[in-house]
Formats: sequence, structure tokens, C-alpha cells
Amino acid sequence: MVGVAKRKRRKMTPREREQQQAKMMPREIAQQQAEQAMEQFILWSKRACMWIGIGLLMVVVACNNGVETGPSATGSKYNGEQYNPSNLKVK
Repeated sequence: MVGVAKRKRRKMTPREREQQQAKMMPREIAQQQAEQAMEQFILWSKRACMWIGIGLLMVVVACNNGVETGPSATGSKYNGEQYNPSNLKVK
């Protein structure tokens, strides 16, 4: 259903939950427990992904984004003379 807002359920006390479950069928109890488990799974998945992202960002920043600086820096450096295409025949 498009445009239908979900109502937030308030947290029930353990006594209220027991009273409600006494009136429910086992199938309804299982459905309710499955919904609660799914909500917790989504919540903890989001938290884990957030912390993993923060950790990876910290590693990238700590490694200076992979840029080497200083006199002993290695890596490829552009040499224009080496890559001069003077031996190519251009029409």
C-alpha cells in the first residue's frame, strides 16, 4: 500500500506482553517474535555497517590516502621525455 504510514508501537511491559500472548494463537506469537527479531537484525546490521565504514575511513586517512610524500617516496612519477611519442608517424 502506497502512502500508508506505519504506526509506531510503544514498548510493552513484560506483564502486558504476557497478557496479550495469553489471548493469541501460537501462529500470531511466532509472527510477533519474527517481526521483533527482524527489527533487531536490521538495527544491528546498520550499526555494524556504520562502524565498519568509520573504521575503513580512519585507515584511509591514517595511510595519507595512499599518497607518498617526502624524499624517499617511491612509486610512479611521470617522465615526459620517456613517454614522448616522437617516433610515431602522424598523418
